Amino acid sequence: MNIDPARFNMIEQQIRPWGVLNPKVIDGLRELDRQHFVPLQYKTMAYADIEVPLEQGQCMLRPKIEARLIQALLPTHHDDILEIGTGSGFMTALLATLGNQVTSVDIFPHFLAQTEAKLQSQGIGNVTLEEGDGALGWGQTKKWDAILLTASTPRIPAAYEALLKPGGRFVVVVGDLPSMEVIVITRLKNGALQRQSLFDTCIAPLINAQTKSEFQL
Repeated sequence: MNIDPARFNMIEQQIRPWGVLNPKVIDGLRELDRQHFVPLQYKTMAYADIEVPLEQGQCMLRPKIEARLIQALLPTHHDDILEIGTGSGFMTALLATLGNQVTSVDIFPHFLAQTEAKLQSQGIGNVTLEEGDGALGWGQTKKWDAILLTASTPRIPAAYEALLKPGGRFVVVVGDLPSMEVIVITRLKNGALQRQSLFDTCIAPLINAQTKSEFQL
């Protein structure tokens, strides 16, 4: 498959050097054009190593952060995936190419409407978009194979840990500026939770995420 030089350079100069080597993730990045998900005025920045501004004071994560978070989640084609924070829809689309079914939640209906149109234009039909505040948890009656928060939170929301199936993974960026870490929580077959710190980064906080003082009350 021939891809444009800018997308090739994004993969080879930003994403691979940052430790994203999973061939399925790399193939997904080759096949899914990030430019389709970037606001029109920022099309020329679609492959740059920057956070692209969105409406509502939000932003697209740097491409290498997006890719590394998804690699940490290790989605498979059998997985039902919950994404909190739809945003531009790019990570939603990439998860959809790797998983079975994706449910993506966002507090801003405008993002959901835009993402629906983008997914339709790309022929992606295995995504359910839902409006709501996912800061405290989502879908209490359903268990998930994989859960991804696309924004940071001061502490790990226990509500999401409870939604994991045996073998399920939950990837979350935990901490406050200037110190955050990416943590993957795995529910083992015996029901226990295993936590692993993967790497340090800093991204914007999840809207309405509880502060440390609120957790301590």
